[in-house]
Amino acid sequence: MYRTISAIQDALRSGKSALDIVEEHLSAIAANQHLNAFLEVFEQTAKEQAIRVDEKIKNGTAGKLAGVIVGIKDNICYKGHKVSAASKILSGFESIYTATVLQRLLDEDAIVIGRLNCDEFAMGSSNENSAFGPVLNNWNNQYVPGGSSGGSAVAVAAQLCTVSLGSDTGGSVRQPASWTGTIGLKPTYGRLSRYGLIAYASSFDQIGFFTNDLKDNQLLLEITAGHDQYDATSSSVPVRNRSTFSDKLKIGILSECLTHPGLDQQIKDKLIQTLDHLKSAGHQIIEMSFPYLEYMVPAYYVLTTAEASSNLARFDGVHYGYRSSSAKGVEETYTKSRSEGFGLEVQRRIMTGTFVLSQGYYDAYYTKAQQVRRMLKDHTSNLLKSCDVLLMPTTPTTAFELNAVKDPIQMYLQDIFTVHANLTGNPAISIPFGVHSNGLPFGVQLMAQDLEEDLLFYASTKIQEIL
Repeated sequence: MYRTISAIQDALRSGKSALDIVEEHLSAIAANQHLNAFLEVFEQTAKEQAIRVDEKIKNGTAGKLAGVIVGIKDNICYKGHKVSAASKILSGFESIYTATVLQRLLDEDAIVIGRLNCDEFAMGSSNENSAFGPVLNNWNNQYVPGGSSGGSAVAVAAQLCTVSLGSDTGGSVRQPASWTGTIGLKPTYGRLSRYGLIAYASSFDQIGFFTNDLKDNQLLLEITAGHDQYDATSSSVPVRNRSTFSDKLKIGILSECLTHPGLDQQIKDKLIQTLDHLKSAGHQIIEMSFPYLEYMVPAYYVLTTAEASSNLARFDGVHYGYRSSSAKGVEETYTKSRSEGFGLEVQRRIMTGTFVLSQGYYDAYYTKAQQVRRMLKDHTSNLLKSCDVLLMPTTPTTAFELNAVKDPIQMYLQDIFTVHANLTGNPAISIPFGVHSNGLPFGVQLMAQDLEEDLLFYASTKIQEIL
């Protein structure tokens, strides 16, 4: 199959048609249904798109992504296609417009093959919270792929599509990338438009990409970034693609991450070994202190649940989507539709968010968490003044077995190294780092100053060379 965009381009040059490539992917998806990565395959529209792309190739007018097969997380809108955020409450809902990021890929002749399973409303770290059952890790079907964009990660890892779109609110692109051996980018907050992304926590959410190749990730960013009139938070600063950097990097290491008691020993050993190799290659390793690690997950969950309780108020059983058939009267329609339509984790987060925003608790929780967020941002900016990138584990361990983590707090702590970049808005990337003795992959994470994604890609290339 086709791991990269260049492999698709080679196939097209050697005489294959875009329709041939779509057919091959449809066969691969059918053969891997047990992974439960796809909620719906857009067979008809994918074939129609392929025929149009073949025509454009003949005419010499094809875009940069001609024939590239894209999967989209089921919280990204695509006009005329269903979108459910993997929730019963949006059953039967069809989008009336296309997300800006997706539209920019379509404008370059990408072909959308289907919508991908995820944790309901992107709330989860394992992809076990979908109303349509869990996604299985293609490395070992007894294990989770990570969440919330588990379907997007598995689809790329198992080569069911060339690239995929996910969303990252607290690590939902980088964590499953780590656990499936793929590359996952969370751009700077505002770098990509959120128009057409079903909101979970609006000041955290960011669409990101899964690829098997760094260059592919960089190309997707260059195509999709930029201001969007439909999203006031989107940045108009152009994506830089500097070709020259200082050959030797200054790499910051947060000592609290390296010495964290939850960090798997093999991941830690691999990190220390890689740091030694980087030092030998002439790169500067700077050990730094980040004394706020233990405050990040609590601050993250206070703020995101508050935003979620507000954002998810619109799913009420009245306007669209699921409505309880046993409800009588207005109040019962609201309560029964939401109780039956939302899964347990979504209900838990709405309740938590409503609590932290309630009178008497607002200042104690929400205001305090906002102050912590400001402090984290300032401290991170200061650290990145004395180094090019921060290097840290993406996840403390490899993937765990299905149904192995039952305590919500333990599940939330899976995000300990990833929520940092969402709280501060910095760009971060997870790249494949190794395979554990248990046979499962794990990633390493890099973080840079706002809007310095090109530096992230450069540093990632240097680390890949060392590996």
